[in-house]
Amino acid sequence: MVWAPGDPGMITPTKGIAPDRALLAVGAQILLQLDEPRSVSQAWARLRKWRTDHGHHAPVSFAWFVLALDVLYSLGAVELRRDVLVARSVDAAALGR
Repeated sequence: MVWAPGDPGMITPTKGIAPDRALLAVGAQILLQLDEPRSVSQAWARLRKWRTDHGHHAPVSFAWFVLALDVLYSLGAVELRRDVLVARSVDAAALGR
């Protein structure tokens, strides 16, 4: 699959991307692993184990994991502090919603 700017085909499930491989789904799975700050390697290892434990057999490469992290970073859901990934919590009330 070739991605073009503005094409949401990898971010959300499509005919060619299984729901458990869509970048938003993988991003949510990554956030589950960030119950405390973790290195990228720790998050990757935990994600692979979590996916196996929960029956997600569709392959997710390290590159796909990094793309999901990019989506999370773009959404402001994670940040890198002192070489560890940290999940950011956003208070909807503080945003005026």
